[in-house]
Amino acid sequence: MSNCTLWIMNKPAARYLRLLEQLPDTVDIITGDNAEAFANAPRPDAVFCGIGMGGLVRTLWPRVSEARWLHSFAAGLESILFPELVESHLLMSNAKGVFGPSLGEFVLASALYFAKDLRRMMHSQEAGKWDPFDVEEIAGATMGIIGYGGIGREAARRAKAMGMRVVALRRHPWQSKGDPMLDHVLPHTAVDEIVSTSDYLVISAPNTPDTRGMIGEAQLRKMKKTAVLINVGRGPVVVESALIQALEEGWIKGAALDVFDVEPLPDNHPFYRLKNVLLSPHCADHTPTWLEDSMQFFIDNCQRFLKGEQLENLVDKSLGY
Repeated sequence: MSNCTLWIMNKPAARYLRLLEQLPDTVDIITGDNAEAFANAPRPDAVFCGIGMGGLVRTLWPRVSEARWLHSFAAGLESILFPELVESHLLMSNAKGVFGPSLGEFVLASALYFAKDLRRMMHSQEAGKWDPFDVEEIAGATMGIIGYGGIGREAARRAKAMGMRVVALRRHPWQSKGDPMLDHVLPHTAVDEIVSTSDYLVISAPNTPDTRGMIGEAQLRKMKKTAVLINVGRGPVVVESALIQALEEGWIKGAALDVFDVEPLPDNHPFYRLKNVLLSPHCADHTPTWLEDSMQFFIDNCQRFLKGEQLENLVDKSLGY
């Protein structure tokens, strides 16, 4: 492609936009976070949707629909997809996998937090109390992963290195045939099996009509009393009211949560007071370079687009991931 018009829907002052300098001079870049910024802009060949800009994509849809490619700066797509976009010819990609390593580390840290009862250790230290107790090993324990994409694979990689048994649930089990990180793969219909056999149940699935509310009261009651739920996917995949009841009444040992139904979490929410909850304010992937990493992925993909090469991270808009 000799010339390309690229619309960047993003706050213009964002520091990571400086990486756009890597693109050739043949790319005409228009940047803005409101409709006025694009009022007189040429027809786009490609559109970049920054965090929180899904509404702008919809507002400008008659013109955005003229593009050939739309990229989401975030991995989750629930805030950007709407019927006209889903049904359109537009190629779409996202940042799935970019944040996987950091979230995989959070999953492992969460398992160790509960296995070693680090909360008790810290409280005893603060109280100046010598309080020996038995700890658990995660080696030999089963980590079940619902949503075996980039995040799920990074969690599996770290769990396997620690000697854990790893089981994944995914829509297309055959895609994981021969995966050295997995001991077993289950079809997406086997939710009850994975929740009942997991010692650490990792939720790394996107928020789609098929996954919303997937883990509710019935599934939580099937979990082991010694099990821990770790959600690094999307809050609505787990029924929050049922999880609160499970934690308060001891159906499960605990939960490590990086995502929630409503963010920021409201004041006085039960998760703040529950001692069997490890709470991360949706920042488990916020490394010093997380924004630049996602932007660099877009830049690399844009180079492929300009050369007419296959794009990475193409999503199935009808499935929502």
